[in-house]
Amino acid sequence: MSKDNYSSPFSERYASKEMQYIFSQDKKFSTWRKLWIALAETEMELGLSQDGQPVITQEMIDEMKEHIYDINYEEAQAREKLVRHDVMSHVYAYGLLCPKAAGIIHLGATSCYVGDNTDIILMREALELVRKKLINVIDKLGRFAEQYKAQPTLAFTHFQPAQPTTVGKRATLWINEFMIDLEDVDYVLSTLKLLGCKGTTGTQASFKELFNNDQEKLNRIDPMIAEKMGFKACYPVSGQTYSRKVDTRVMNVVAGIAASAHKMSNDIRLLQHLKEVEEPFEKNQIGSSAMAYKRNPMRSERIASLSRYVIVDALNPAITSATQWFERTLDDSANKRISISEGFLAIDGILDLCANVTDGLVVNEKVIERHMREELPFMATENIMMDAVKEGGNRQELHEEIRKLSMEAGANVKQKGLSNNLLELIADSSAFNVTLEELETYMVPENYVGRSVEQVEAYIRDFVQPVREANKDILGFTSEINV
Repeated sequence: MSKDNYSSPFSERYASKEMQYIFSQDKKFSTWRKLWIALAETEMELGLSQDGQPVITQEMIDEMKEHIYDINYEEAQAREKLVRHDVMSHVYAYGLLCPKAAGIIHLGATSCYVGDNTDIILMREALELVRKKLINVIDKLGRFAEQYKAQPTLAFTHFQPAQPTTVGKRATLWINEFMIDLEDVDYVLSTLKLLGCKGTTGTQASFKELFNNDQEKLNRIDPMIAEKMGFKACYPVSGQTYSRKVDTRVMNVVAGIAASAHKMSNDIRLLQHLKEVEEPFEKNQIGSSAMAYKRNPMRSERIASLSRYVIVDALNPAITSATQWFERTLDDSANKRISISEGFLAIDGILDLCANVTDGLVVNEKVIERHMREELPFMATENIMMDAVKEGGNRQELHEEIRKLSMEAGANVKQKGLSNNLLELIADSSAFNVTLEELETYMVPENYVGRSVEQVEAYIRDFVQPVREANKDILGFTSEINV
């Protein structure tokens, strides 16, 4: 690899080889050739003829099929320097390899026939790879949630200690974000269509001429091309291009996954600060160049960093869609080449990181238990007060006493650096007829997690497990992190 030219970090550091191939030159131009073959086959099967003789023969088709993958880049690049048109340069280069078919390649089509249809095909394949990785992240998180469904932990609202939850229940919140994304991915995949072959302004005028205004044959062109390329249908109307709103829909889904990943990675980073949960840390990994003891949440930070890129990148197709003029302008092309491919390369890297992190999350149960013990007396006060009322106490008076004692205990912790002595203060209070030993029975974390365990079990059973069962063939994915 040359070191004196710019090299994309997506290629060297973040994206998988699978995703890089989808947006590679080989994939792009071999797909162009497959589309030219589909067009030629359609025209032949519809009986395109001149003076009673077929314009396209099976021999031409076979010749084109022989040269799908041996792309002659040098000839195409030399031609493009001369004519300044990428599609016609590749028509020319393909024709050099297929002399019998050279005259019928791209017949009746405009550049967007190969360009736009290929973009749709590549986005569909990229979404399918994203879907595979997303489902594996859901599966791994599901296993984590099941393992820690009953491990009590402090919940936080406003990042202040709140009513306890469990480690597993919190993980279901992360899963649910990704499940919403999966629904969106599946919907967009199910509704993606090809552009088809509609000509320079979408009117199919060239095909009307080729087929002598035979409406039956003209109606069959798009459906036949779609079927040959593995699609159910083409968009019913278009200008020269498919609506750029399609790109917006796709990248909004990708950005949604990035937002979910960002939220999870932020939670993990905060939990690692608390030393409750840690992302995997390899034996020889260095956390800091200066502070050798550090274990930084590097992968979660990278998830957040790449996710911000993807979320912002979703603006590109939205603005492009909004600013297209009439049947076609070319101010979309350069932007699309970058924003679509790099958005997918980034989300690919994000999901690899998510799979890696969730596959090896470390839960420090003793730290979690210590934090619970420090805060649990505050959490238990409502139950203590309710039981005291049952014994004949006045709810309002007891509430005021609890408030005062809680403030005193809080001051001991925050201002004096002492342990939480709220239970001792309650035991010493004349308002409560209760001993310290009796108060200690309230210090059972499991009693304060509500239905967390049942909710985890129900969520895994009713939502995660059906996804697993429907996608058995793609489970077991293991991500590789380059650096």
